[in-house]
Amino acid sequence: MTHPFHPMFGRELEFIVRRQCWRGDRVYYFDEVGGRSRIPTEWTSEAPVDAFVVAAEGSCPFRTQDLVELAALVDRLRGVDSGAVGEIAP
Repeated sequence: MTHPFHPMFGRELEFIVRRQCWRGDRVYYFDEVGGRSRIPTEWTSEAPVDAFVVAAEGSCPFRTQDLVELAALVDRLRGVDSGAVGEIAP
């Protein structure tokens, strides 16, 4: 598990299979009681290396596209039209 905020961060999981499903790319693994569980592939070492993360070498925890999507989500939740990115105040 490579997702830094997941409770199982750093644990090795017993891999079963990686599959694309309607919710996205998932890794299936055996849980503590021998059952089958799944998590997003991005949270594991099975995910392809993100070129931005490699280039940033940890200097920036967020990608630009993620921040733009977050801003749009916040605007939607606040009931603001976010048709275009506005001016960023200092």
